[in-house]
Amino acid sequence: VQLQASGGGLVQAGGSLRLSCAASGRTFRSYAMGWFRQAPGKEREFVAAISGSGFGFSTHYADSVKGRFTISRDNAKNTVYLQMNSLKPEDTAVYYCAASGLGLVTTSYEYDYWGQGTQVTVSS
Repeated sequence: VQLQASGGGLVQAGGSLRLSCAASGRTFRSYAMGWFRQAPGKEREFVAAISGSGFGFSTHYADSVKGRFTISRDNAKNTVYLQMNSLKPEDTAVYYCAASGLGLVTTSYEYDYWGQGTQVTVSS
């Protein structure tokens, strides 16, 4: 599975961005997909995940983004999205998408494939 993330950019606090992650492969719908982020000097952290077809496409969010971010997937387009609203300066980071053959997973070591990352910068 190859992943290509896009959609990052510079936005003012309170604004919105939608990240996309396009995946290769015919078994996309069976993979759990996740978004992680890494700010300068900090460890990579979980943001959101959506399970594959075997687990009902359920979702899970980090507490820090719950109510502001929404993860979704379009299996016909092999794409997962992260809609980010009410952005805050502390959301500034490189955002990575990832794919896992497991269920709804939230830890980075459970993901098998990673995209290259897209920079999100939120100005105050």
